[in-house]
Amino acid sequence: MAKDGAKGRGLGIYLLSHLFQRFIQKGTLRVIDSSGEVHEFSGSPEPLATIQLHQADLPRKLFQNFELHLGEGYMNGTITFVDCTLEDFIGLFSINRGGMASHPWQQVFRRISRLLRDFQQHNPIGKAQQNVAHHYDLSRELYQLFLDEDMQYSCAYFQSPEDTLEIAQQNKKRHIAAKLGLADGQRILDIGCGWGGLAFDLARRADVEVLGVTLSKEQHRLASERAVQLGLDDRVHFELMDYRKVTGRFDRIVSVGMFEHVGVSRYDEFFARIYELLADDGLAVMHSIGHMSPPGTASSWLRKYIFPGAYSPALSEVFAATERQHLWVSDVEVLRLHYANTLVEWIIRFKQNRARIAELYDERFCRMWEFYLISVESMFRTGAQMVFQMQLARIRDAAPLTRDYMLDTERNYLEAEQEKA
Repeated sequence: MAKDGAKGRGLGIYLLSHLFQRFIQKGTLRVIDSSGEVHEFSGSPEPLATIQLHQADLPRKLFQNFELHLGEGYMNGTITFVDCTLEDFIGLFSINRGGMASHPWQQVFRRISRLLRDFQQHNPIGKAQQNVAHHYDLSRELYQLFLDEDMQYSCAYFQSPEDTLEIAQQNKKRHIAAKLGLADGQRILDIGCGWGGLAFDLARRADVEVLGVTLSKEQHRLASERAVQLGLDDRVHFELMDYRKVTGRFDRIVSVGMFEHVGVSRYDEFFARIYELLADDGLAVMHSIGHMSPPGTASSWLRKYIFPGAYSPALSEVFAATERQHLWVSDVEVLRLHYANTLVEWIIRFKQNRARIAELYDERFCRMWEFYLISVESMFRTGAQMVFQMQLARIRDAAPLTRDYMLDTERNYLEAEQEKA
């Protein structure tokens, strides 16, 4: 039995070494296996990271699905870092992404995962609510401990390196409001309204009526409470409802951070509903995570532990669906490093409040969220991830024909905010 275990461990180390020899082109990675033996893989002396594997089967698992088992190992304490941090290791990983992707097994793994992605992103009515509850129905206090005061859980908009998280999130709301072209009397639909912050912001800027829909019970509860507290419950309403069940027509539709949960196989369904719900001269603005590389699949670790059923699309996948649903894409803006900078702020606040979060949940939960926030920040900093804002319409001239109106409106909003302050 011991010989079989040693043989299995030897094969696992051999396979992992083959992967890391291809993977590490810059810097140095040291791996301490469960028997205490040190294996070094180097393309250059710096940067340096050392990981220790505390289970004999981890080399084989890491070879088979590196990201899934790295994340699980860190969560469970079976992978630790020696004289370095998780950030150091993720940094080393990020500058060597190409080497990992070029390994033959990784290419096979991605092809297999691509074949399964319709199943992985299966989000029919009912199942979609279960997936949302997995992440968004966690403790309200958890989110209050690392988000800004308005609880914006999406990419902020940093107009200056000196912007605080609160200022950058206000910039984002102002930026989106300017693209919507608000006017008194409009009826607005907010798909995936979160805790209500954007809906309240729009209602303050114009005499509009806003309906926010969410599948999260916790978000619906808090957003409804906030509407009453802010005295906006006569014009801002929230429903615990799938967007596919909404009826009526709206002058404006906005969706921030929800499209990632739709699934590629349901893009046509999503944009068909946008077309049906939008007034003839209406505008919709969608804010979503995407990536600049060709269509692929979601991270297996993120899909399993953080966002089941989620996927960040390539723009080619989004444009194809809008074309099939006869929607005009009247404007697109790509935000490149804004989400990386947002995540840095969240990580700082998460670490500052880590002891309280451990009281709410446990140490494993803290490590899981550390891995989530730090690895995703790296994806936006050095990988293919980005955020895009897309303006949609049923007719070609629903929005002004030049972009000047966006900038002018945004400046006017800012001046009004400054005067009020």
